[in-house]
Amino acid sequence: MPAPIQSIERAANLLHLLAAATEPVMLGELARMLDLPKPTVHGIVRTLVDVGFAAQEPETGRYLIGPGLARLGQTLDPHLLRSRAANWADQLAATTGLEVQLGVLSGNGVLLLHHVFRPDGSPQRLRIDERQPLHATSLGQVLLAFSSAAGRLHSLELHPFTAATITSRTQLARTMSQVRRQGYAVADGTLTPGVAAVAAPILHYAGVGVGALAVVGRSARMLDSRGRPRERLPERVVDAATAISLTLQERL
Repeated sequence: MPAPIQSIERAANLLHLLAAATEPVMLGELARMLDLPKPTVHGIVRTLVDVGFAAQEPETGRYLIGPGLARLGQTLDPHLLRSRAANWADQLAATTGLEVQLGVLSGNGVLLLHHVFRPDGSPQRLRIDERQPLHATSLGQVLLAFSSAAGRLHSLELHPFTAATITSRTQLARTMSQVRRQGYAVADGTLTPGVAAVAAPILHYAGVGVGALAVVGRSARMLDSRGRPRERLPERVVDAATAISLTLQERL
């Protein structure tokens, strides 16, 4: 297997840092977090600014996610994503016994592209084309952590849907960092009391998040007494999302 290209790897790491930041970041802080010399980081970030993936505040000199990255994350045809994901979503519902949702970034929210019912035959409502908040769902938290949606953190209205909804930008930023570290998000009662979800990112080229896949069900079934997912749920969701990501990257 060929070794990774160092300059691309460094640029990707820098973009992840900017996406996770709750406010624009100084060059020196980026260099410290990347453990690289300031001139090296300056060269990388200036290139990212030139192509629109990063931006610099003229007043402070600080850096943040740029509009070009947002456009890149929105270039994938949603119908193509749905067609690539459908079989994996069906399999995930069958193996977990839970409903499965596929969502993409839409404005300051999540748009559901695909919805697979629980395979238990119980009455359910089709949620395709439904919109959900970014901050109060596992799908949204994954998109915040892995896509250009992170640049919208400052403009999000953090409405408290339940007592468990995240309403602090600082707490939401910490959650985004945790989601990025572990590779998935867990939400328990943040949108609807008693309902939990586990979501993982669907990644396009350069690790840009273009969608998210989630299993959804009753909290008592999905989580243990300490609020941790049961039955290898994170592993199964991550595996399905990774398979969809690979399908996209191989065929596009």
